[in-house]
Amino acid sequence: MTYRSVFLSSILGLLCFIAPVAHAQASDEDMASRYASDGQQALAHGNYPLAEQNFVQLAKVAPEVAEVHATLGAIYFKERKYESAIRETRTALKLKPGLPRVDTLLGLSLSELSRYEEALPYLEKGFRQSADLDGRRMCGLQLLRAYGGLGRDADAVQTGLALNQLYPNDPEVLYHTGRIYGSYAYTIMERLHDKAPGSVWMLQAQGEANESAKNYDAAVDAYKHVLVLDPHRPGIHYRLGRVYLGQFNATQKADLREAALQEFNAELAVDPDNGNARYEIANLEAASGHAAEARSQYQELLKRYPDFEEALVGLGGIEIEDQKAQDALPLLQHATRLRPDDEVAWYRLAQAEHAAGNREAQEQALATFRKLHSSTPVTLRRPDQGDEVTPQQLDGDAKP
Repeated sequence: MTYRSVFLSSILGLLCFIAPVAHAQASDEDMASRYASDGQQALAHGNYPLAEQNFVQLAKVAPEVAEVHATLGAIYFKERKYESAIRETRTALKLKPGLPRVDTLLGLSLSELSRYEEALPYLEKGFRQSADLDGRRMCGLQLLRAYGGLGRDADAVQTGLALNQLYPNDPEVLYHTGRIYGSYAYTIMERLHDKAPGSVWMLQAQGEANESAKNYDAAVDAYKHVLVLDPHRPGIHYRLGRVYLGQFNATQKADLREAALQEFNAELAVDPDNGNARYEIANLEAASGHAAEARSQYQELLKRYPDFEEALVGLGGIEIEDQKAQDALPLLQHATRLRPDDEVAWYRLAQAEHAAGNREAQEQALATFRKLHSSTPVTLRRPDQGDEVTPQQLDGDAKP
């Protein structure tokens, strides 16, 4: 795992910081001044071999100037001559221990050679204390590499979480932290398999993995095995219901719909507070045209969880169909406040505003819906609930 693009774009700041100092230190010697000037021009044009030649000569003329060695170390780093970079940065720090950023450069160079134990103190300091966002980012990404190489998976995950907070939209950070999380999860699951292969936890993990992969039969077997070991285990009937619902959506076989409904009801018998199970029951009843039963289930759910956004949108749709726009309006207004990017909520709010005769409000809601619909297809919507539920869908006659 390397971060060449990060290094190549960010190390220039280090060079620009150090090189002017080196020039000032060497200005008393004509020869040193010439090497420094030529080296600076070479750096400005990205000609690192020529810059190296000049700063090597400058280091011979001015061997006691820390900034010269630091600049030469940075040039070697750009050229991927990491052993040379380490030598020069160590020399610079020996001459001037407080020279800014050089310890970071030393840590990065050590890490590139997989000398992680030596690199860690410098990388950790740079990541935790540096005010330079580019340098901090570089150290964080290399820390992922170092911790991974040392088998310190938990530290890698903690660093990944911190990186995601600092750089939430950085694609390279997202890529590497995603890999760290996936690797860590795999390691934990392997340990679970080794330590408790026949436990309900292992079976539940197998069920969830197969469900995600749409290996529905294997998921059913795993979940049913959990219930043999622990018949009253919360959440398992719900997961079985979700599996049957996935099969029903793929095949439209009525017996699978009934199996899903039965499992959701069984979940409520085990755990009456499982709002997701009650929501799925309401959703299935609504889809089957059983408006009264759907309304009852949605209302019961919202008594317990008044901010269950998908349920607000579902009940709002029932009220619109029943020509009760005034009842639908507060539900859908609340839903759009809870989740402003829910296009279905905005579309139904526009319907309710239209039915209530609120033309201006209808146009505003419709404009928001159109904006969302053009940027985020409904297939990409994700529910906010802690466990997944079936999202509300646009009506078949919806017109963007």
